[in-house]
Amino acid sequence: MLDLDLTDKVAIVTGASKGIGAAAVRQLADAGAHVAFCARGAESIEELAAHQPEAGAGSVRGHTADMADADSTAAFLDAVEAELGPADILVNNVGASPSRNFLYMSDDDWEQLHQLNLMSAVRCSRRVIPAMREAGWGRIVMVSSGAAFYPNASLIDYAATKAAMVATAKALATKYGRDGILVNSVNPGLIHTAMWQRAAEEIAETSELTAAQVIERNGRSVPVGRYGTSDEVANMITFLCSNAGSYCNGSVFTVDGGMASHV
Repeated sequence: MLDLDLTDKVAIVTGASKGIGAAAVRQLADAGAHVAFCARGAESIEELAAHQPEAGAGSVRGHTADMADADSTAAFLDAVEAELGPADILVNNVGASPSRNFLYMSDDDWEQLHQLNLMSAVRCSRRVIPAMREAGWGRIVMVSSGAAFYPNASLIDYAATKAAMVATAKALATKYGRDGILVNSVNPGLIHTAMWQRAAEEIAETSELTAAQVIERNGRSVPVGRYGTSDEVANMITFLCSNAGSYCNGSVFTVDGGMASHV
């Protein structure tokens, strides 16, 4: 029987005001977990924090935090631990994907994205692992990207940080698997999130297509014929966070409708 029960587990999801992160928060809470998430916008935090778990066992709590800042990250983790106790589950989801020209990117541009996408995951993982080792049970999921394997020149720093997240997850999985801590990566492909909606709108500005038509056209390039949804990615995240995924460790799970062509 598929065991997705997360009753009384404490879960942290970073950067979860919308999209994949928000879907993961809702699903983990519906599975019974007490979920703490962070975002920068107060309005979106309130909306997600109002989610009522289906089974009534889980809960959702929102916090304001800038995950690119070490002090803000520490304050968020302190607040979660004081309120809920040590984390059993960590979903490193926060990230940005600015489209820009490599030749015009400064060192600061690279450093800022490095701090947000990669170092937030490093800091959060480093914080939660000791308690997970003591408990003999833990789950860490890196929300990476198909760009980690198929980098695009306009998202070069984004791809670099996402590839680094995959490498970090594999190293941590090797180190802490015997302690009951399973660390995996989820690599979404074309998922209809705010990032891809923004990209479609940018394309529409210089073409005769509407953003909706761009989404439809791009979706036809996926073997299943469409963009994926945030919930479809969250399904994989929830599986990996549960006992159903108890023999998955150090792996990369691609959720892209068949776009990836590597063997």
